[in-house]
Amino acid sequence: MIIINVDVMLAKRKMSVTELTERVGFTMANVSQIKNGKVRALKISTLNKLCEALDCQPGDILEYRKGADEDE
Repeated sequence: MIIINVDVMLAKRKMSVTELTERVGFTMANVSQIKNGKVRALKISTLNKLCEALDCQPGDILEYRKGADEDE
């Protein structure tokens, strides 16, 4: 299962969800869904904007966990 670690990167960057929302130009609801791992798909363009705003690499945001339950 792929885990989205936007919340971890926000904490590392000491950035609020509101600030990230302003930087990427998405709605608060969309950023919250991404942050909470409630999305089933993530466009490359979205990942690009997140990486730019958080000054990180895609691997800092995405993590593969073998055997993780998808309902977590």
